[in-house]
Amino acid sequence: MIGLTGGIASGKSSVARELAALGVEVIDADLIAREVVAKGTEGLAEVVAAFGSDSLSADGSLDRERLAARVFVDPEARKRLNAIVHPRIGQRSAERIAAALTTATPYVVYEAPLLVETGAYRGLAALVVVSTSPDIQLARLLVRDQLSESAAQARLAAQAPLDAKLAVADYVVTNDASQAELREQVAKLHRTLCARFAPEHATNTPDTRPEHS
Repeated sequence: MIGLTGGIASGKSSVARELAALGVEVIDADLIAREVVAKGTEGLAEVVAAFGSDSLSADGSLDRERLAARVFVDPEARKRLNAIVHPRIGQRSAERIAAALTTATPYVVYEAPLLVETGAYRGLAALVVVSTSPDIQLARLLVRDQLSESAAQARLAAQAPLDAKLAVADYVVTNDASQAELREQVAKLHRTLCARFAPEHATNTPDTRPEHS
């Protein structure tokens, strides 16, 4: 089990996609987080009980943006939300990991934003941190989530500083340049992880994808 984390808008998902393209099983905690509060789930019912019906969209699904705007500026609200979703994410993640470990994947990657903040990284074989410069991270977040700068800064402040993540990283992927350069870094990382954790795969990891996506 390899952890994959980094700050918001650092490019964790881009790294995960590159690893998946190389045949690695990736468990996405953010995707699971959406599943456990989907329409009709107990998780969503608990969120509504804790935060009110105005946390719902018109179609009855969770209004993620409205709720995020609230919890990223209110630490107590964020704790309440985490208490609802984190146990469910953990249970479903464990189920997905158990299934992934029965496949031919050389290793399993668990992609999650809070591996360092929660201390969960300590139970993993290695931790990969995706790093990017603060200016680029902020710019990506503004564009991706269509936020005001103050809202974006609040979301950045809600996570552990990058230095705290880098301090416990076994491997670092720097995502400040082109997709081609990121792909090259990830391919190198994959070879390193195979050599360390799955030597039977180490000599059979060619990257046969085209140069351009």
